[in-house]
Order: sequence, then C-alpha cells, then structure tokens
Amino acid sequence: MARKTLAGLALLTVAGVALAGCSGSSTGEASGDGNTIDGEVSGDVKVVTWRTDLVEDGTFDGWIAEFNKKYPDVNVTVEGITDYAGEMLTRMSTNNFGDVIGIPAIQPDQYEQFLEPLGQTADFEDTYRFLPAASYDGTQYGIAWGGNANGIVYNKKVWEAAGLSTLPTSEQEWLDDLQAIKDNTDAIPMYTNYKDGWPLTQSFGNLGAISNDPDANMTLAHDEAPWTEGTDMYAIDSLTYDTVAAGLTEDDPLTTNWEQSKVDLGTGKIATMPLGSWAISQMQAAAEDNGASADDIGYMAFPANVGGTQYAVIGGDYNLAVSKFSKSKAAAWAWIQWVVADSGYTEDQGMISPLLDKELPTNLQDFSDAGVQLLEINPAPSGSESLLADTANDSQVDLYGPIYRQKLIDIARGAADGDKDSYFAELNSAWGASVQKLAG
Repeated sequence: MARKTLAGLALLTVAGVALAGCSGSSTGEASGDGNTIDGEVSGDVKVVTWRTDLVEDGTFDGWIAEFNKKYPDVNVTVEGITDYAGEMLTRMSTNNFGDVIGIPAIQPDQYEQFLEPLGQTADFEDTYRFLPAASYDGTQYGIAWGGNANGIVYNKKVWEAAGLSTLPTSEQEWLDDLQAIKDNTDAIPMYTNYKDGWPLTQSFGNLGAISNDPDANMTLAHDEAPWTEGTDMYAIDSLTYDTVAAGLTEDDPLTTNWEQSKVDLGTGKIATMPLGSWAISQMQAAAEDNGASADDIGYMAFPANVGGTQYAVIGGDYNLAVSKFSKSKAAAWAWIQWVVADSGYTEDQGMISPLLDKELPTNLQDFSDAGVQLLEINPAPSGSESLLADTANDSQVDLYGPIYRQKLIDIARGAADGDKDSYFAELNSAWGASVQKLAG
C-alpha cells in the first residue's frame, strides 16, 4: 500500500473539514469509573492506522509482542484502512472509530468532541516536538507518531551522470540542472505523479521555507494576493509550472503511477520527486529490491534561499490520539507513548522523532552537509487556529488537495487555456475575496 501521508505538516490535521452528524454530546468529564488516561493500564485497545503496509508485513505484530512485555494486561488489535483520510471522517460521525487513531481532517475546535485531552500543551513542550497541530486552546490532544522534513527526493547517480556536483539553491539553478539531466541522461528530470494526485500536495509542505517565515500559515491566511512574485506560494507553484512548461517532466501525466515511480526513482529512471522525507526510506527500499543501492537516494531542500541560507520546514506526521469514547483510555495512552518512544518506528522509517532528546535520522545527512537550517512553523494565535483552512474552504482553492495543482500542470503543458500569470491572477482573486471576508 502506498504511504500516503501529507508530509511534514501533517496537513490533514489542519485541513479543517467539517463533519456531518458529529456527536457533540460528550462533556469531557471523567466518568467516575477510573477510565481516564491516568487509570489502570489494562483492557482492549483497537488501533486504527493508515499504515496498512506495516499491518500486512507483521511490523505491528512485533510491536504488540514487545508492548505486552511491559503491559501484559492490554489486548491490542490493529486495523489498517487504505482510504484512511476519507473513511475516518465517516466513522467519526459515530462514537465507534477505534481507541487509538491518527487525527484526521477535523477542525481543531472539534478535538474535544472526539478526543481525550492528554494534558496542558505547556507540560509537553520540554519532551516533544510538533505539538501545535494537535493542540487547541492550550490543551494537547495528540502526539505526532514521527516527523518529516520537506523538500525533494533525488537520485544521486543520475545527478552525477548529468555532470552535476552541487544542488540547486534557486529556481533557475533547478531548471538548469534538470535540463542537464534531460540532455545527458535517459532519466525523467522530475516526475509529477499527476494521476494519483495526492503527491502534488507535498510541495505545499515547503510553505515558510522560501522566506524563512515561521508564521507562514498566518501570513498566507492574511495575504490577499499570495500568488504574487516574492511570496512562498508563488515560488512553490512557479517551480511546478515552470518545470512542466520547460518539458522537464514525464511525457503523459495522465498515466503516472505512484508505486512504479518509487521503483523508477530508486533505479535512476526518474531523477527527482517533490515529497516529504518520509518517502526516502520507501525509495531506498525500492532501489535495493531492484538491484540498485539505497545510497543512491538523496534528499535536497526546496531550491530557494534567504541571504544564501536554505531552510526546510519540519513538522509532524499524523498525530496519535485517544478516542474520547474509548473504554480503555489509560491503555490507549500507554500504547501511544510506547510506540513513540520504544517501537523504533522513526529510526526504521528515517523520520524525525517527536522526542526532543533523539537525534535527526541519518537520511537527512544531505541537509547537514548543505548547511540547511530546519524551520518549525509556529502555531496559529488563539482564535485563528482554523483561519487558513476556513479561507481555503471559502475560496474553493483546495490548498490541501490536488485539483488546482492539476489544473496548473494542465495549463503549463498546454492542455488547458491560460498561462501562469492568468491562473495566478484567478487564484489571487478567489483567495483574496475570502481573506477580506474572513480575516478582515
């Protein structure tokens, strides 16, 4: 199963989709029967996950066996869902959606309706990274299972075969490098994964890196014309448009294939794909499974710089949370803490641990070598937690989806009317009207 996480920012947790028929009956008060996160660690715990691959290959079975050595009175079962993002929203219209879940696209102000509060966010800040996405009004509702950096996966052997010895730090250098790859190798310079759609959203994870703006989400939420030269959104979407327009992507985007693309990048048939760092381990595995080397896979920052320094946004993956309706809240919370600290998941996947005292994964060594600085986006001010998502919904610019990005590619390849300037003006018009309406 494809690992379809929105990288780096855990975008699904802030997309803010309203749930129809949501139950709001829970008061959040303790039931009096000891069923709190501080209660007895025992009972049945159902973990619902998007990582169907780790269910199928026995990884979860191994984790459960180790967990039970510490907590023998807990019976853990796991269900993997292929269309996790969509199906979980449907399930959460009932009270029966598992004991441990990755928080899907619900509004932050809905957390208390569905999720058990874990404590005050301030009490977690000395232990964990990536807290804001699962925090609301000072209360923490989830802990990231791992974290990602945002940037571009690339094949080092292709880079070398094209005669390239340095990585790009601007769009023009990027276009020049990809042209060299097209001229000197048989590799596709950049693969869009247009058909699957969701990979196109990965580039949005670079918001803030271009301008070194830790408040990039709020900057975007208040900007009436964010597709204007000099902004992060302009740089992110221009890179896609200009790369396609220059003929530096696959010939027919309508026939792209995500699973095959992993093999092709791993074996050097594709040079680059904009994806979160979660993808590195998958590309490495694909390389090794097909006679290439995991060492061929590299990771670069988005080709932009501020005063000569490149930045990369880091953020949490899905946040693990305890259902407010769980009958084994202490056991569910114990599972989350154990998985985060002791399962070895982040080490195996090459992800950033949410624990502050753990080092960065070795597969981000390219960042260290290039002097890339890591940037974590600040939480929204109180009362503005859903402003960006609300603006996206009101403007009908699917900031967290592929539709407007697919149209961008269609225009760039001549399959739709318009050009970059006209389409960016269209986006600015729709977005700007909603900013005036919602942000004042």
